[in-house]
Amino acid sequence: MDYKFSSGIASLKPSIIREILKSSGNTIPLAAGNPAPDAFPVDDIKKIMSDVLETQPILALQYGVTEGYAPLIETLTALAKERYGAYGENDKLIVTSGAQQVMSLACHCLINHGDCIICEEPAFIGALNCFRSHGAKLVGVPLEKDGMNLEILEEKLRSEENVKFIYTIPNFQNPAGSTMSFEKRKAVYELAKKYGVLILEDNPYGDLRVSGESVPAIKSLDTDGIVIYSGSFSKIVAPGVRVGFVVANEKLIAKFTVAKQTQDVHTPLISQLIVYKWLTEFDFEAHINKIRDIYRRKLNLLCDNLDKEVGDFFDYQRPEGGLFVWAKLPDGVDMLDFVRKASAAGVSVVPGNAFLCDGDAPCDYVRLNFSTPSDEDIVKGVKILGEVAKSF
Repeated sequence: MDYKFSSGIASLKPSIIREILKSSGNTIPLAAGNPAPDAFPVDDIKKIMSDVLETQPILALQYGVTEGYAPLIETLTALAKERYGAYGENDKLIVTSGAQQVMSLACHCLINHGDCIICEEPAFIGALNCFRSHGAKLVGVPLEKDGMNLEILEEKLRSEENVKFIYTIPNFQNPAGSTMSFEKRKAVYELAKKYGVLILEDNPYGDLRVSGESVPAIKSLDTDGIVIYSGSFSKIVAPGVRVGFVVANEKLIAKFTVAKQTQDVHTPLISQLIVYKWLTEFDFEAHINKIRDIYRRKLNLLCDNLDKEVGDFFDYQRPEGGLFVWAKLPDGVDMLDFVRKASAAGVSVVPGNAFLCDGDAPCDYVRLNFSTPSDEDIVKGVKILGEVAKSF
């Protein structure tokens, strides 16, 4: 049969990262982005699961309300207010099936075919593909070391039609690893307010700071109901539980709730109970400190070995947290050729064009990950990259 796919899906390509990981075989996975295996609170989750299935089996396995498990909503609301500074007077919060669903809900509720979304460039590939699937026009604004280029952002806000929102990961951006300065956060907020567009602030990595000082959320500035704040437990508990949350003006949340009913009815209660009990019965701060120590060690191991083995071949900024390093290749080096040679030598890295609004545009960057590979593989993989670099 000749299947006729929707316009949003027909031209959509699979995530290149997922495809690399499927075909990577025995290669060292510097292309990945999974949390470190030793960062999972496995023993805590075992205890929680045993307790839940012993004392609350029907609650855990039954249907629930779309907004989320009420005690978890109360706990997350307090967390959003007190830890993240991301909850305003007229805001509401609902539980989502990961942060990826927040992007989908935002598009479901706000995007008509051809509407414009302004994205940092480079940007998270999962967000780009979600936006593409809803028929959005993607417009990139170049990232600088401290966030988006404000002059170009305003030019795009002024010139593009039907801009619905600005998408940003202000903390340890994926893939660039950069953190937006507070001055730029204020400026981005003021520009969004000036031009009447929303901001989708995605914060999956905010708790993974390993150096420097925390920067207040853009949402903390939001007195006008224009910031949608997305949070996730994929990087601090486990991605397999698929629990996130969204904070926004109550009018937006009302529509997000209706949209979520059409997607998955509700986030599985067993997952919500895991996160609720983990937040309320275990030592949250001790776990955050543990995973920060893990990622600090692995980040320094990667960067120290890059400096030793690869030298000036890579131009990169050492991030203050997150999971990624964004490395620029020398002028004249074909990025895709470098990726292919690295793969043939046994190391997978992600080609930078995967993170562009126009995936066919030229790019001389690759993304490296330090959370997934073992320490031994980081050292071995970077040494291989150094050998590949010598061939150019």
